[in-house]
Amino acid sequence: MAQSTYTYELTDEQQSMLLLIMESGNYRKRTVPYALMSIEGDGFNCTLYAKEKHGRRKCCVQGGKAEDFVLFVLEPQVLGTASLGYEDVLDPDRDKPHGGSDESGKGDYFGPLVVACCYVDEKLATSLREIGVKDCKQMSDKAVLGVGSKIRSLLGPQRYAVVKIGPPAYNRLYAKIRNVNRLLAWAHGTCIESLLEKQPSCPKVVVDQFAPTEAVIRRALKERGRKITVDQHHKAESDIAVAAASVVARELFLRDLVAALPDYGLDAATADNPVGAIPKGSSDPRIRTLAEDCVRRNGPKWIMNHCKAHFQTTDKVLEACGQSRADLPPEGQVTSAVKNLAKPSPH
Repeated sequence: MAQSTYTYELTDEQQSMLLLIMESGNYRKRTVPYALMSIEGDGFNCTLYAKEKHGRRKCCVQGGKAEDFVLFVLEPQVLGTASLGYEDVLDPDRDKPHGGSDESGKGDYFGPLVVACCYVDEKLATSLREIGVKDCKQMSDKAVLGVGSKIRSLLGPQRYAVVKIGPPAYNRLYAKIRNVNRLLAWAHGTCIESLLEKQPSCPKVVVDQFAPTEAVIRRALKERGRKITVDQHHKAESDIAVAAASVVARELFLRDLVAALPDYGLDAATADNPVGAIPKGSSDPRIRTLAEDCVRRNGPKWIMNHCKAHFQTTDKVLEACGQSRADLPPEGQVTSAVKNLAKPSPH
């Protein structure tokens, strides 16, 4: 089955070329939130988003004929490459035995932080692609739940590891560490070590680089992790092991939110969409509304058991309820070193 979603990060030069193609080609303009420009063609749409990160902008191509646009327009005219369909030739070692680690929940005010680390070999990599494994940011919540369960069944308990840090433990750790990247590094290091206990012959683990320097996670690696190659780079979700880890981490994050519905005064049995009943990210207006309702019913300490308290959202919720961080335990009085800008979570 052809892939239906493709995501790329474009340089300034590539963006200019794509915008020229969008303007001059036989395409219909679309209005898409947060987009610099979006077009619709025959069986596909292409969107260049306005948000810039490290000098690049994200381009997303979707639809039943998305592959054709990538093959015949995007790759030759914008990217200057011909990689689609040639992955095995360009990277013959991509499916050799290795692990991949990724996290979910980092940008979500509600719920846990979950890190997963998955082991693959040539046979498992093929099977994972057959069941539809890809970066969880390109999948709906419903797809994540279904595919995540299949991944865990396919790998079995000996070929994946999980570290789940619920809000109470997360808030204690953050108060001690006071840096999200170092907290993430600790969680990844712990998860990698757990996988290596099960798969001691695993030679390498690929990690999506979340910190400015590789030294952050290398310092967090434990005895086994220091003996293997740890490959950190941006957009690592293109690696099948990292993609599998991203889906498993997101699946378990979502299941944890659904299990916690009663703590939010919500009923999974009557909710139209239990998975969507608790809003994700940190910018959705429903987040503050729900948190304020819960704090008014249960008191400010409710935040410590259900939220990442260092987010600036906590200050706004407490202020709306006539309270402040002084009403929280000591670990709840620690704020983010860099202000939370309330951007939506990308998973």
